[in-house]
Amino acid sequence: METVRTFGKKAVLALTGLTYRQIDYWTTTGIVVPFKTSAGKGSRREYSFMDLVQLRVAKRLRADGISLQKLRKSLAWLRKNFPQVGAPLFTLRFVTDGETLFVMDPDKNRERIIDTLKAGQTIFSVALGEIIEVLRGEVKQLATPKETKVWVGNRQFTVTITSNLEDSGYTVRCKEEPAAITQGETEQEALDNIIDTLELLEHEGGITQAMDM
Repeated sequence: METVRTFGKKAVLALTGLTYRQIDYWTTTGIVVPFKTSAGKGSRREYSFMDLVQLRVAKRLRADGISLQKLRKSLAWLRKNFPQVGAPLFTLRFVTDGETLFVMDPDKNRERIIDTLKAGQTIFSVALGEIIEVLRGEVKQLATPKETKVWVGNRQFTVTITSNLEDSGYTVRCKEEPAAITQGETEQEALDNIIDTLELLEHEGGITQAMDM
């Protein structure tokens, strides 16, 4: 069985540009149901890449004036017909005038009607292939470790900062001291923690002597 990559709250906020309040409302009202829902204290929601696509689509359609009722209907249709991200999904395009909505499927040379579009109205188009490609690029960028320098005393260390997509927060690793790995809810907190760890190692004589060469 294929493992589904999931994304935690902070990654979802960064990748969708939505507020937590908006995502929470859409989740609790069933507009976008996460891959894994929270089940009691200590548990958390986990969103799949397809969930992120739905959130991006929902954001665009709401901005174009689509009601919550029609938004729920369109995303339910999307989940039923395209449960996974695949080639056919790239060809789909939502078209709306802000009130009515339909889906165009160029590969099959026909239109899948959700509502009847009124002739002569200004329309907005939401291309799913474009949303997916942009989202993939942003996920890759967010997951790419960032490198920076920190000072401990008169010694400089190179550390990498990685966003924890599946969970909240960040992980920092020191290149010169592989055992020095810390985490934090924010980048700054994770960096502060790695500096504290390196200071402790230096105090205990555990810093690699090669650093003095």
